[in-house]
Amino acid sequence: MVHPFLNEAGAEYYSRRAAAGGVGRVARSAMSSEPPPPPLQPPTHQTSVGLLDTPRTRDRSPSPLRGNVVPSPLPTRRTRTFSATVRASQGPVYKGVCKCFCRSKGHGFITPADGGPDIFLHISDVEGEYVPVEGDEVTYKMCSIPPKNEKLQAVEVVITHLAPGTKHETWSGHVISN
Repeated sequence: MVHPFLNEAGAEYYSRRAAAGGVGRVARSAMSSEPPPPPLQPPTHQTSVGLLDTPRTRDRSPSPLRGNVVPSPLPTRRTRTFSATVRASQGPVYKGVCKCFCRSKGHGFITPADGGPDIFLHISDVEGEYVPVEGDEVTYKMCSIPPKNEKLQAVEVVITHLAPGTKHETWSGHVISN
């Protein structure tokens, strides 16, 4: 009997071996209840190639790594812990100016009014109906970025004054001239 998963090349291989006396049931001792061992020689290359002729597909769950999308290591509003959210909400309100913001990338930077290094801004932390643009005056609170908590991120960002002479876009896509 030929194994049901062999293709024609594999079946031919085993039938030639059987004709030569190389394949068949091995006599088992009366004490053994184990099945016979598999053939000593593996199938030929032709058999292996024949098995690859039938494409196999499998269902895959969507992966953030497929399609060159890397998961963000930064805690967004949705992934920030409750305690970090409470700490940020209880902190002081700072003023600054939007240095840059890219809606398609989902982040930008704020230049603090009192000087110091630029503060990271994630799209999920922008409050209000307008997408920030360079020159917008904003207020914000700060939250440390894990895991080392060495850098800061702006949260609860509110645009207080739109940059004059620039077009502003709402989150729904409407463009408004200022």
